[in-house]
Amino acid sequence: MSEDLSGRRIAHYRIDGVLGRGGMSVTYRATDVRLGRKVALKVIGEHLAPDAEFRERFVDEARNTSAIDHANIVPLYDFDEVDGLLYIAMRLVDGQDLSGHIKEGPLTPARTLSLLAQVAEALDMLHGKGLVHLDVKPANVLVTQKEGVREHVYVADFGLTRRGATGHRTRTGDFLGSPTYAAPEHLRGEPVDGRTDQYALACMLFACLSGRPPFQGGVQEVIAGHLGNAVPSLSQVVALPPAIDEVIRKGTSKDPAQRFASCAELIAAARVALAGVAQGSAPAQLGPQSGSFPAQSPVSGPMPAQQGQYQGGGYQQPLQDPVRLRPPNQVGVSAFTSGKKERPAWFAPVIAAVVAIVVIIVVVVILSPGDEPARQPKTSSAPSLNIGDEPTSRKPLPTSVPVRTTR
Repeated sequence: MSEDLSGRRIAHYRIDGVLGRGGMSVTYRATDVRLGRKVALKVIGEHLAPDAEFRERFVDEARNTSAIDHANIVPLYDFDEVDGLLYIAMRLVDGQDLSGHIKEGPLTPARTLSLLAQVAEALDMLHGKGLVHLDVKPANVLVTQKEGVREHVYVADFGLTRRGATGHRTRTGDFLGSPTYAAPEHLRGEPVDGRTDQYALACMLFACLSGRPPFQGGVQEVIAGHLGNAVPSLSQVVALPPAIDEVIRKGTSKDPAQRFASCAELIAAARVALAGVAQGSAPAQLGPQSGSFPAQSPVSGPMPAQQGQYQGGGYQQPLQDPVRLRPPNQVGVSAFTSGKKERPAWFAPVIAAVVAIVVIIVVVVILSPGDEPARQPKTSSAPSLNIGDEPTSRKPLPTSVPVRTTR
C-alpha cells in the first residue's frame, strides 16, 4: 500500500486528503497553490514507480486525456514527475460515480437515457479520433449537477485507451480492466475498435435499468457469460417492454459487425424502445428476486468489479489485481526507453563487477614493487680483453711477458 501523502506538497500542489485508492494509483484532493483552485491529483503508487510498464500506462493516460477536448471528458490540467512520483492533475468532479447511483437501485428510463447519451457522445468522439477507451464501466462515469440544471457526466480513466490496439494485456499476460463489462474480443485479446466500447455501453444500459450487471458470479463465470452466453432478457428482470431486449441484444452481439454503427445509435434505439414507458419512475423488478437484486454485484475472485461508491468526489477505485488469461510474454520496451530495447536486469551488475575487477588489477600492478635491478658484475682493476662481439674470459692480462731469446 502506498504511503498517504496527505499534508505534503508535490510541486505546487498541496495534498489535502485521499479521494480514492486503486491498484495502480492514489487520487488525492489537492490545492493548486499558484492558482488557488481545487484539483484531483492522481499519483502513481510508490510500489509501482519502478515498474516500467505501469509507468508507461500512466504516461499514456496523461497523453490520451490531454489530447481529448470534450465537455463530457474530465479535463486534464497538468502532468509531471517530481522526486520519482508521477502525477496527473485534473478537474475535481464534485459528485458521485454512476456505480454509486446504480447501487441505490434501478434508474428511471429518462435518467438512464440522459446520462448514457452523454457517455455515448464522448465515446463516439473518442472513436472518431481512432481511440478506444477499453474500460467503459459505471465506476468510470462521474456524475455532477454543478454544470447546470441537468446532471452532467464526465468519462474518466484513460489508462487503457489505445489506438489501433488489440485486447489489452500486460507484458506478463494479465488482462487489464473489469471483465464485468468487457466485450468478447477484448477478453480474447483480438483487435478492438469503437464497437468494443459500445458493447460495454450496452451492458451499462442493462445495469442502469436493472440495478445489476448482465453477468454475475465468479470471474470465470462472468468471462464465460461474455464469451458464450446471450445477455439475459431485461424485460424478464424489470417491467420494461420487450423491445429493449432487442436493443441490448444487438449492442452486445458476440460479433462486432452485428452491433450498432455508433454508441449514439445504440442510445437512440433504446430511446425508441422505451418511448411508451413512464419515464419518471424506475422500472419495477420482476420475478422471485424482486427487491433483492444487489445494486452492483461485484465479481468474486482475484479481480472484483466496482465495490461501493465514490467518496467525496468520484475517484474511489477498488483495489484489484489483474486477471490472468494467458501465459506470460517477454517483457518489451517502456515509455521511458524511447523505443530502444530494454537491457536485462543482470546487465548492470555484471558490468559493475567487471569494472571492479579491472580496477583491482590496476591497483595491484601499481602498488606492487618493481623488478630488482640486475646485479652488476664484480669489477677488477685489471683490464679484460674482448675479441669480437663475444666476451672472452675475464682473466687479467699478465703484467709481464717473458721474452725468449734465440741464439
